[in-house]
Amino acid sequence: MELHNLNDIAAFVSSVNAGSFTAAAKQLGLTRSAVGKSIVRLEARLQVRLLNRTTRSLSMTDDGQVLYERCVGVLQDLDDVEDALAFRRSTPSGRLRMSLPVALGRLHVLQHIECCLKDWPSLSVDITFSDRLVDLIDEGFDLAMRIGPPKEDSRLLTRTVAYQQMITCASPKYLAEHAEPKTPEDLSEHQCLHFVSGGRLLPWNFRVNGSSVPVTHGGRLQMDSAESLHQSAVAGLGIATLPSYVVNDDLRSGKLVQLLAGYAEAAEPIRVIYPSKRHLSPKIRLFIDKLVEAWSPCPPWENSAEGIHSA
Repeated sequence: MELHNLNDIAAFVSSVNAGSFTAAAKQLGLTRSAVGKSIVRLEARLQVRLLNRTTRSLSMTDDGQVLYERCVGVLQDLDDVEDALAFRRSTPSGRLRMSLPVALGRLHVLQHIECCLKDWPSLSVDITFSDRLVDLIDEGFDLAMRIGPPKEDSRLLTRTVAYQQMITCASPKYLAEHAEPKTPEDLSEHQCLHFVSGGRLLPWNFRVNGSSVPVTHGGRLQMDSAESLHQSAVAGLGIATLPSYVVNDDLRSGKLVQLLAGYAEAAEPIRVIYPSKRHLSPKIRLFIDKLVEAWSPCPPWENSAEGIHSA
């Protein structure tokens, strides 16, 4: 197979995965025109139409579906060969694509990535900050971080790297103006600053008499940013339930006060997930190992946990 034939196949697979020539061009470091010409060249060589094109979307023809399924396997085999050879060097190299939760990624994972880039000059990293549950396989990510128990998926492996403890808190200013809630039921009398995801208000869960009880007493302010909710809580706009890695510093300084500690749910695992390939490349394996080492036995946001202010 000539090199340009393989490049045309890569452009075709990337276009299908990305959903457009423009997005595929960005992933491949090419122009949109170059990607389009690759598809036209591939169709001419095979004498079939592979994609139905509109101004807004791409869809595969039946012939395109057959070619796509075979080509994905070919490109995966090439990746496996590259990863197997990379093991001989045992040094992370190439491009590592990852999806990270916005608050955890920005506050704590990014500094770890910066250390990895200093230690491994041959490594480059593409980061997507999103609280959306991405599809690693279809979207081409090498790894992602998720919070909560794992879901069954034979295509993925998972490793727990830390735990997320949700903390209900408010500022002294807010508590000076409002009676402190003593039970989760009391929150109905308060301004509750809730996180919104996909247009849906996410409930706060409390442990009451051995059972998990969801609370959704929304106040006047709701957002899809944990960091913005944190700022609003510090400003005295209401009560928030946020991860300890977002609020612990302000709990120690007294800018925030922990509430309803006796009703807190158990911490949930923070997990790294990655495709279950035959050869796990050094860039994935060593990145995860380095993260576990940095966050063991206690992640940085939980250090010096004493001194946290509770009501």
